[in-house]
Amino acid sequence: MRFVDTNVLLYLVSTDPAEAAKQRVASRILASEDLALSVQVLQEFYVQATRVRPSGRGALTHAQAAHLVEAFLRFPVQEMTVDILRAAMAAKDRYRLSLWDALILEAARTLGCRVVLSEDMAGGAAYGSVKVVNPFA
Repeated sequence: MRFVDTNVLLYLVSTDPAEAAKQRVASRILASEDLALSVQVLQEFYVQATRVRPSGRGALTHAQAAHLVEAFLRFPVQEMTVDILRAAMAAKDRYRLSLWDALILEAARTLGCRVVLSEDMAGGAAYGSVKVVNPFA
């Protein structure tokens, strides 16, 4: 199973012509069945997708974003736990990551994912048993 970071979900709904190629990649990824997410990813998606960009483009309505979150629930979703938080704090220190990225890695590890698909973390980097792959590179 592959874990999907928020940026993949956001590219799916992008209307920016400069992101058309990434939108197609995100669409292909999200058509797969071997994916997993976390509540953190879904929360970040909702906040960013409903935020008006400086260019004035791209904001989804609450109803649109909520509908997509519901659709993404077809994938396994890891909830936040105290154990994941503790592991993420240790990973943050060990790998010198942000807490948010460490939470992604630990949610992925908890679900048994070996790969995190993310544009935001260092592509090709391995963090213990989890490797980050940039699907847009």
